[in-house]
Amino acid sequence: MSSYLKRLVEYNNWANLRIIEACSGLTDEQLDVEASTSTKGSIRVTLWHLLAAQQRYVWRATGEEPRFNWQAPPPFDELREASAISGEQLLKLAGSEPQATVKTQYEGIDYDVESWVVMVQAIYHGGEHREQIKSMLTVLGITPPEIDGWMFGEVTGALRERTANKS
Repeated sequence: MSSYLKRLVEYNNWANLRIIEACSGLTDEQLDVEASTSTKGSIRVTLWHLLAAQQRYVWRATGEEPRFNWQAPPPFDELREASAISGEQLLKLAGSEPQATVKTQYEGIDYDVESWVVMVQAIYHGGEHREQIKSMLTVLGITPPEIDGWMFGEVTGALRERTANKS
């Protein structure tokens, strides 16, 4: 797959870790408050869902079983580890040639799906839930981390301010 897809996955991995870190210092009360916004669930449950789903996307694309099979929201060290492992797996997928189709199951129905669809869903899903968490942080009076593409460009050195030529 293209280097563009690899960059998108690198961004996804970076943004996941930034949102995990932003939430790791919250109190249990803050992590568990039910949102009164358009989101559903708490910050803790949304983080759990985000990383459990990312592992399932890897499984759908590769057949490799998720390393973590949580029955309840995990501690932050496990979220970080799951993010790193599944993120690296997605990055490896992004660097490989896509399979024509993979067999998977979604909501109890068997599907044949082109592997790129799984990658698109992984990126979309991550962004959707990170934005929900940012919204919940804002409601709590906490400034959420900047995790947009511009910030990722700055962090990676791909976005640089031009300096005027002096003659």
